[in-house]
Amino acid sequence: MTTMEQKNTEVVEAFIQAFWNSNDLSAADTFTTEDYRELSYQSKEGLKQFAAKILEAFPDKQYTVEEIIAENEKVLVRMTVRGTHQGVFFGTAPTGRTMNVTLYRQYRLRDGKIAEHRGWIDMVTMWSQIQAG
Repeated sequence: MTTMEQKNTEVVEAFIQAFWNSNDLSAADTFTTEDYRELSYQSKEGLKQFAAKILEAFPDKQYTVEEIIAENEKVLVRMTVRGTHQGVFFGTAPTGRTMNVTLYRQYRLRDGKIAEHRGWIDMVTMWSQIQAG
């Protein structure tokens, strides 16, 4: 891994910790470029709004990095998110059930900041885990 790839990996890991695990939504402003492109949630504000919905529905959620791969300016992360469904999630009332779901995030960095993001999550598994049985 090159020095740049190592630095990019460290930036992404710090962002995940601050934004997703410590619930510091302002980290989106700190860790991203001015012209940041959010490909999953439409905008930087869309990312913050989605994170707030996740936090409301799963206040104990925790993201664990399982694998991280860096190549040039791109960083790909495979994570697991775990949490208890304690708030409304896209119209679904809290069930108290837990989720344990795999997700992937791809980041492109420029000058030590995240310039672009795209995410994929296994929603089929998530919905099957939190649905009242």
